[in-house]
Amino acid sequence: MRQEEIWNAEAARRYDTPGTGMFAPEVLGPTVARLAELAGGGRALEFAIGTGRVAVPLAETGVPVTGIELSPAMIDQLRTKVDEATIPVVTGDMATVVAPGDYSLVYLVFNTISNLQTQAEQVACFRNAARHLRPGGRFVIELWVPELRKLPPGQQAIVCQVEPGYIGLDTYDVLHQRVVSHHFTFDGSGRAELFLSPHRYIWPAELDLMAQLAGFELESRHADWEGAEFLEGSRSHVSVYRLPA
Repeated sequence: MRQEEIWNAEAARRYDTPGTGMFAPEVLGPTVARLAELAGGGRALEFAIGTGRVAVPLAETGVPVTGIELSPAMIDQLRTKVDEATIPVVTGDMATVVAPGDYSLVYLVFNTISNLQTQAEQVACFRNAARHLRPGGRFVIELWVPELRKLPPGQQAIVCQVEPGYIGLDTYDVLHQRVVSHHFTFDGSGRAELFLSPHRYIWPAELDLMAQLAGFELESRHADWEGAEFLEGSRSHVSVYRLPA
């Protein structure tokens, strides 16, 4: 499954859920506040900007935001909210494409680095972030922790989330460090829709090594955007990497 095929016009149309899910104020508010703080008054670049879930409210705080996005359909959806002058976007792969200028902050949220399907591409993503940052700049990644401890021997799938109208199921290939997320949405009609997204999962220690290869040092790691302590049982993390000043 190629990412540009997954994030097509239909996926872009259904992506936004204003006020709920990852668009809920209690999710989005802390994300935007922390990123604005980390930008430190400078410019921000979002890898995989998508429909602007984070970029639009971040720009509204006064942070100049530019984006890189592989999917033209997602960019089209973003353009229903803001124009090119407000949030410029370069079309292409976040591991290789270069946006003009330099930045104090590059960020990659909601597990999106795992959309890159090989370790080499993920390392290239770190190096591309470093390429865009001025000395002392930060690269921020939000990423889930693989839940392999929930996977009994011989079983390949776990239920990762259950909500009204939604079930999330992950199937693991532990040999190749791959996951396919199965997103089932349904209503009272008795029919369900399935959206598949493939990932290469990354352990925090492996992520830190990728950062070192690109010249970064780990500045902080928390369990969420509000600064909760990252613990053994944490399901995700927000990691802040910094280049030498």
